[in-house]
Amino acid sequence: MNFWENVDQELKFRGIERKELGSLAGFPESYISKGITRKSSPSADLAVKIASVLGVSVEYLVTGTNGPSKNNGQETEEQLRLYRKHSEIIKKCEKIGPEKEKILLEFLEGFVSQ
Repeated sequence: MNFWENVDQELKFRGIERKELGSLAGFPESYISKGITRKSSPSADLAVKIASVLGVSVEYLVTGTNGPSKNNGQETEEQLRLYRKHSEIIKKCEKIGPEKEKILLEFLEGFVSQ
C-alpha cells in the first residue's frame, strides 16, 4: 500500500473522516483520493503533520510497518494489521452475547473447513 492508502486505513481504524484530518493537518480532503490514485506521497512536513494527528509514525504511513523488529514485534505488527483489516467485524462481535458468539464461531469453523 502507498502512503495515502495507509492514511485512509488508519482513518477507518480510528473512525476519523478525511475532512477532519485535512482540517487538522492543513490540507484539502481531496489530497487523499488524489494521492491514492497517483500513488504519490506528500511533502515531508505534511507527512509529519498527518502522522502527528493520527498518532502514528511517518515510517508507518510510508511503509505500513514501524521499522525493524524482532519476531515478537513482527507478531504484534501482524496482529495490529489483522485488527485494522477486520475491525468492523470485531466491533459487531463485541455487541453479541456469548451464546450467539458460540454459534458464530461454529458457523465460521464450518465455513472455513469447506
